[in-house]
Amino acid sequence: MAALRGFFTLAICLLLGHQTFAQNSAPCQRSKWNNGYSNFVKRHIRPGLPTSLDNNEWEKYIKDHGGCSRPTQSFLHPSELERVKAVCTKTGGRMYHENLCISEQPFRFVTVRSEPGTCGIKSVVPENKHLILACEVLENQCLPVHFEGNPKNLKPDNNAKDCQDPQTRGHASSFTMSWFQLLFVLLIMIHVF
Repeated sequence: MAALRGFFTLAICLLLGHQTFAQNSAPCQRSKWNNGYSNFVKRHIRPGLPTSLDNNEWEKYIKDHGGCSRPTQSFLHPSELERVKAVCTKTGGRMYHENLCISEQPFRFVTVRSEPGTCGIKSVVPENKHLILACEVLENQCLPVHFEGNPKNLKPDNNAKDCQDPQTRGHASSFTMSWFQLLFVLLIMIHVF
């Protein structure tokens, strides 16, 4: 009986602790990862980007700066940094889905696709699309932490809330238990008691 109670306690703790691993349910909530913004910049807004669309130049650049393990990468020019950060504000972006915001204006960037596990370049494509970014609060500022692809060339919904909506800013992420998790807990409770 003591073993079942111990298992029950552990199961409840794991289910309730699950929320600490979930992504935020809305943009501009406190981030769980302190280095999300710096990783975003290192991956997508690097200095010294090639100015041409030549596969060989991009292959050399990616080899020299790391990133061969990522088969799809998108790069924005460093001069766009402030504009990119503005996507996570009420004037630059609209809420899209969960913690994602979509930019009010399109951006020019380059998407590089390579052979998985190598730096062999398959394509270098210039794009002009609205950015979809995960936005989270780090050091009291809502900043981009993830670049989400926009393969359908989506545009912001004018009826959507501003990215940094005052009703959602700073609130803790919500945790909802799935039906399966709830059923599991109820079965354990019935079994134990």
